[in-house]
Amino acid sequence: MGVAAIINHEPDMVVVAEAANGAQAIELFGLHQPDLVLLDSRMPVKSGVAAAREIRAKDNSARILMLTAFDGDEDIFRALSTGVQGYVLKSSTGEQLVPAIRAVAGGQRWIPREVAQRLDARNGFEPLTPRELVVLYELAKGLANKQIADAMDISEHTTKGYLKSILAKLHVADRTEAVTLAIQRGLIHL
Repeated sequence: MGVAAIINHEPDMVVVAEAANGAQAIELFGLHQPDLVLLDSRMPVKSGVAAAREIRAKDNSARILMLTAFDGDEDIFRALSTGVQGYVLKSSTGEQLVPAIRAVAGGQRWIPREVAQRLDARNGFEPLTPRELVVLYELAKGLANKQIADAMDISEHTTKGYLKSILAKLHVADRTEAVTLAIQRGLIHL
């Protein structure tokens, strides 16, 4: 599970607090008013995205850098839509992380090329509706159309309509491809 670091960067970078979960990160942000918050997207109690949203609601000028293993375009989009100024993959080296911290703490945005490319790829897809996402999640569990219909309290005909729409929006030919792409893009997490 992830952690959050509360950092002051002038004159030297100093971690002034560490949080074990998203709720604690929000609390420590209020207590320390740091130059930068480094949030893991996957934290217990509250996710990094939820913590970022709450921190930005308390202080719209808060500088937040998201650190994550998720590189799906929807994961990136969700994080950036909260107002975080940077997004760094956990696979980044220290040589890549330090400039990101300095840039975001200094008021700049930091989005690595590979992350920007994933975001750009998002533009090629029509967004799925909340109901389509539920169908997709049920599909990922391996449920048949009738089981999905029963779980969602809809008709099997309606389920088939949702599936047809999902396949078209994701530009895939079958259910397996739809689930695989949805996981890769971060539309669903198992």
